[in-house]
Amino acid sequence: MKLSATKLYVERYVKCRCCGVLIYDAGRADAVERDGALFCSTWCVDWHDARPSLSAAGPGADPAPAD
Repeated sequence: MKLSATKLYVERYVKCRCCGVLIYDAGRADAVERDGALFCSTWCVDWHDARPSLSAAGPGADPAPAD
C-alpha cells in the first residue's frame, strides 16, 4: 500500500510501460507519453521501439547488422 502526500490511499499506480518505474501524481520532468503509453524517459521510448526488432532476431542472435 502506498500513501500519497495528502495521506490518502493511492488507487492506481502509474508505471513506465518499459521499465516499470512508478510515476507519481507530480509526474517526472522527463516523462514522455506516446500512443497512449507513458514512459519515464526518452531512453525508455527508444528501448521500447528497439525491442520488437530484438525479439524478432531470436534468442542468442546478434541484432547488429553484419558489415
